Amino acid sequence: MRASISICTHNRAVDTMQAVESVLNGDAESKDYEILVVDNNSSDNTKELFYSHHFPENVRYIFEPQLGLSYARNRSIKEAKGEFILFLDDDALACPSWIREIIRIFDLNSEIGCVGGKIVPIWEGGKPEWIPNDIISLYTLMDFSGDIVEMEAPAIPFGANVAFRMSIFEQMQPFREDLGRVGSNLMSSEESELIGRVRLEYKVFYNPYAVVEHKIAKSRLTKRWLLRRVYWQGISDATRYQKSGWGIFKHAARIIQAVLLIVISFNNVQKVMSEMAKISYRNGTIVGSFRNGRGLNA
Repeated sequence: MRASISICTHNRAVDTMQAVESVLNGDAESKDYEILVVDNNSSDNTKELFYSHHFPENVRYIFEPQLGLSYARNRSIKEAKGEFILFLDDDALACPSWIREIIRIFDLNSEIGCVGGKIVPIWEGGKPEWIPNDIISLYTLMDFSGDIVEMEAPAIPFGANVAFRMSIFEQMQPFREDLGRVGSNLMSSEESELIGRVRLEYKVFYNPYAVVEHKIAKSRLTKRWLLRRVYWQGISDATRYQKSGWGIFKHAARIIQAVLLIVISFNNVQKVMSEMAKISYRNGTIVGSFRNGRGLNA
């Protein structure tokens, strides 16, 4: 079997079934792939809805009781039977050629350990004008290049559309379980941390023809959600890099700078939002630093 498709979900039953259908409607032969639906301790009707769909035999339901996205993804890796494992978010839709386009990059060179693809948005109700372009990628959108290219550090694929050669996990640990989302928190960086380690031994490639669509729910299209997302990114980065709390003075200076820019740019809604995001990120970094690298998942 060439590919294992992992769809990890927590309380997104309807979206998850649509994600599964998008893969099944693709142009890959069913014998060449399996779909693993990893239910990460959902409290909704995910299990009932899954079995009511009567999916074909190459679609498996797996229950992972330990809450946390990294736990669910690592369960996928343990269960996978394919040469490659492809991760698709539970609120994403795969294009028909997605599996084929990912695999053909791996087949170019055995030194390619990770492949990512393009992620385009489906904005529920339209994209708000106040979202700054410099942080729009926080909505898990990716348009890195119009060509197939190697991604040089620090660029990485995003988790809504990323794949790994399964053999790499014979020699390295999978996702760090103190990183990644748990329940309602927005902890992240589990993908970037893993890809950073993969990059030490393997190449990381991007294929713009391996496309998935990512649904951006209305609940995320608020300033409050975006600032919260940036705050948790700060916590995540401090946890990943085990930053020291002594950097508080540097962060305080950057926060003061951002406040001054907000005053100067009060008529420019995108600029104000961009500076507010910097303040939220710095606050998150300070909080994460004083956790001594343990994060909030520990």
